[in-house]
Amino acid sequence: MGGGQAGLATAYWLTRAGRECVVLEARARVGDQWRERYDSLRLFTPARVDGLPGTPFPGRKSAWPTGGELADYLENYAAALGAVVRTGVRVIEVDIAEGGGFTLSTTVGALRARNVVLAVGSDSSPKIPEVAAQLDPGIRQLHSSQYRNPAQLLPGPVLVVGASQSGADLALEAAQAGHETWLSGRNHGEIPVNERLAAPVFWFASNHLLTLHTPIGRKLRPAIRRGGSPLIRTKRSDLDDAGVHRTTARTVGTQDGRPVLGDGAVLDVANVLWCTGYRPDYSFVRPAVVGPDGYPAETEGAADGVPGLFYVGLIFERGFYSHLVGGVGRDARFIADRIAARSPSGYPVATHGQ
Repeated sequence: MGGGQAGLATAYWLTRAGRECVVLEARARVGDQWRERYDSLRLFTPARVDGLPGTPFPGRKSAWPTGGELADYLENYAAALGAVVRTGVRVIEVDIAEGGGFTLSTTVGALRARNVVLAVGSDSSPKIPEVAAQLDPGIRQLHSSQYRNPAQLLPGPVLVVGASQSGADLALEAAQAGHETWLSGRNHGEIPVNERLAAPVFWFASNHLLTLHTPIGRKLRPAIRRGGSPLIRTKRSDLDDAGVHRTTARTVGTQDGRPVLGDGAVLDVANVLWCTGYRPDYSFVRPAVVGPDGYPAETEGAADGVPGLFYVGLIFERGFYSHLVGGVGRDARFIADRIAARSPSGYPVATHGQ
């Protein structure tokens, strides 16, 4: 399930192992999840490390791909994959079948599978604080998943809630478009060198330091999954230079329909951008397979107690690299190897049910 980078990378390794597989993508086109992001989005990492297995990212290796460029890359990758990729197919429910395997209810009918890989990521349900419902209806509110560019904003000040990378990006963009801008949220730190120098440090840490095999990785995993990573591209100095009002006070309530910060400040703004992340949603899997934090109960991508159910692309699945475009292939191969070990060669991975 999922025709993004995680699902396609897993299909690549399964195909190379001689295992039949079908990729189901709910959107009309492969890559649409990236086409739906804000226009100015660029990846955290340069093109030289953004390729999926077997296909380097095209263009200059030092370039920072946009969301649109990544979308086109994924679509081309899927076309050359050699596996069946079905777009416009949404999975409604995954049930554990009697006698083993799974039954999938989809918008095109039922499917049966011996193994299921959930490669749908952790960003299916935008997380918006309850205080949003108390704001004056005249204030334009957009979650980062809905925001495309400053043309969507009403004239007047902007409050950006959430100070991780997307919040910093959108606050800078709003300020540069002429809006007085506040950025509210906890400071997650930053990599204290420029983008070009930060990339190798970030890549090394993601692949070698921040993993389940290191004490610091195991310690930081819960915090990373709750949301919040250090700034890599847009830095605090960039925000200050653009005139963004930065505050670590959280947005905690309202007064007369206006947002109130934890330090008591009441902001008279025309726009609020919620860069508050997402909630994982795996309610379509029966029975439920999630832990107390809302993430799947799994061990290195294999569902606990459910043979044949796997995950690829979770935030910090086996390391910080797990949800990065250029890193997901590592976990994809790990999971594909486990599937190959339990599935006889030539076994039909997905077939139509009755």
